[in-house]
Amino acid sequence: MLYGLCVIGLFVVLWFYYDRRDRALYDAGRRKISFHCIRCNHLYTQPAGTETAPCPKCGHVNVRLKF
Repeated sequence: MLYGLCVIGLFVVLWFYYDRRDRALYDAGRRKISFHCIRCNHLYTQPAGTETAPCPKCGHVNVRLKF
């Protein structure tokens, strides 16, 4: 009986660990900031944490969209 409880406890600990790890990786990849180029009217995204970014089409540096 003790062996069964240890195995179940191990599975629960591994489940919590991998669930938190996968959620952190998913959220990091999902967080993006939207930009709108005022020169060529192109919408694009960049990783979170950037306030300005160059347009991939024309190279004009734009500020992020704020809603």
